[in-house]
Amino acid sequence: QVQLVESGGGLAQAGGSLRLSCAASRSIFSMGWYRQAPGKQRELVAFITNGGSTNYRDSVKGRFTISRDNAKNTVYLQMNSLKPEDTAVYCCNGWEVVNGVKYDYWGQGTQVTVSS
Repeated sequence: QVQLVESGGGLAQAGGSLRLSCAASRSIFSMGWYRQAPGKQRELVAFITNGGSTNYRDSVKGRFTISRDNAKNTVYLQMNSLKPEDTAVYCCNGWEVVNGVKYDYWGQGTQVTVSS
C-alpha cells in the first residue's frame, strides 16, 4: 500500500500560478495528477515515471510542468498561465505493476480555483 499526501492548490487569478506537491510513502513507478471539475469526468492532467518520462493532456501543454524528486518520492505540478477552465479538484495518482497486477493509489484531492 502507498499513501499519497498532497499539498498546494487554492485560489488564483487567471494568468496566475499555483504549485501542487504530492509525497508518496515509498517509491512507485508513475506519479501524476488527475482533475475533476463539477459535472465533468475525471481527466488525466500529467504524469511522470521514475525514469523521467512525462505525458501531458493537450490543454495544459506549455503551461503546466510536472517534475519529480525520486529521493523524496515527491511529484510537483507547476501550473502557470492558469485559466478558469483549470478549476477542478486535483488528485494525485500513483501506479505500479507488481507480479503482473496494476495497483492504483490516490491522494485525497486538493481544490484549485481560478477566477477570471
